[in-house]
Amino acid sequence: MKSAVENLSPTRVKLTVEVPSADLKPRMDAAYKTIGEQVTVPGFRKGKVPSRIIDQRFGRGAVVQEAVNDALPEYYSQAMQENELTPLGQPEVSFTELPLGDGQDLKFEAEVDIVPAFDLPDFSTISVEVDPVTVDEADVESRMDNLRARFGTLVSVDRAAAAGDFTSVDLSASIDGEEIDSVTGVSYEIGSGTMLEGLDEALVGASAGDTVEFTSPLAGGDRAGQVADVVVTLQSVKERELPVLDDEFAQLASEFDTLEELQADLRRQAEQGAKFEQGVQARDKVLEQMLELTEIPLPDNLVEQEVHEHLEKENRLEDDEHRSEVEASTRKAMKTQFLLDALVAQNNVQVDQGELIEYIMMTAQQYGMNPNEFAQQIDSQGQVPAMVTEVGRRKALATVLEQATVTDSDGNTVDLSELDPGSGDEADDKAEDGQTDSDEAAESAADVSVEDSAAADSDEQDAAEDEATAKDA
Repeated sequence: MKSAVENLSPTRVKLTVEVPSADLKPRMDAAYKTIGEQVTVPGFRKGKVPSRIIDQRFGRGAVVQEAVNDALPEYYSQAMQENELTPLGQPEVSFTELPLGDGQDLKFEAEVDIVPAFDLPDFSTISVEVDPVTVDEADVESRMDNLRARFGTLVSVDRAAAAGDFTSVDLSASIDGEEIDSVTGVSYEIGSGTMLEGLDEALVGASAGDTVEFTSPLAGGDRAGQVADVVVTLQSVKERELPVLDDEFAQLASEFDTLEELQADLRRQAEQGAKFEQGVQARDKVLEQMLELTEIPLPDNLVEQEVHEHLEKENRLEDDEHRSEVEASTRKAMKTQFLLDALVAQNNVQVDQGELIEYIMMTAQQYGMNPNEFAQQIDSQGQVPAMVTEVGRRKALATVLEQATVTDSDGNTVDLSELDPGSGDEADDKAEDGQTDSDEAAESAADVSVEDSAAADSDEQDAAEDEATAKDA
């Protein structure tokens, strides 16, 4: 097989592939056999139909189509690998010569967008300035309030409902007299805004047993967005009674014996949180400089495709101002992906099992999910390869961040290696209801191996290539 590449643009190529008839012959023989096993010809047993009879009855074109459809993904993939190209999306394939006669070669062209080639500059000179670490006492108090709230108890009150109260409500929604939905005995915290728009205002000032009516757009279902008449009956009102701040509470809510020790730990957590935010700020600024230093051409048609799909989902195709914003963010995201992937390749970044498990557990926590269930879910949905890729990109960016000079606005050098965002949350961890057994979660996540994800990635590529097969040989 011979192949040649013509660069149509920095992000698009045309592959010309030529397959000699001798190389295609095994595919043609296999195609004859496949067709022979599928058709019935009087006087011949299935699978024993001679090639000339198949040509006479069904035409050589049918055999060529079978052979080419079977072989094309492999030839296309081989040509991409030989020319060290990484495709983006599906190719547009056209045939310039088909082996409709003995001794004829197969020739085809494939136009496809590719990951652009670009040079990576020296990032070791990057210098950024970030905000200094300051511990906000309001943050410390907020952490303590949250901790007390977790150990608070709900008590019934004989008064009008107010913001922050916990209620039990019966609720029904109807449009033009037709009931759309109804629920009974639903728990709702006034002010949380997790149900219908206008519910908070309707409940404030009402007492247990009262029924109030209001209108609100529906948040979900087939008639989402339509304005409904809502009737809500307040069954009960409760307020959260917070525990007294003393040593006994410290022992209940944490590993500490005294309230003073607990307060000191919460202050340390607040400081660690500020350092983490400082690290995020440094990371974002370093990445911005990396993007500014690197010239990366982007495939305009793929950008437009992503922008169109985004706006179509939002039903905002005619919103030119929003289109401009989405296009800018899409271009930045695509450029970032190309840049970090190039860093991964240049530094030969590898992702091991432990790093994948750590990322899965961290992501599960961000989504508020049980890591064990989250690991099973991403595995069943085939999302592991994407996670392996994301971990690799993070590692590649971390290598640049380690080399960058980071100072705060007070002139102090910031050592990001001291950052450990996962430490110091003992009190919060102890307060979590239904805390997950991390060993069980890690064991489940470990079933999703890096090797399996690489195989899944390969299967994804094969599936993509299959779509490149000829429909009209």
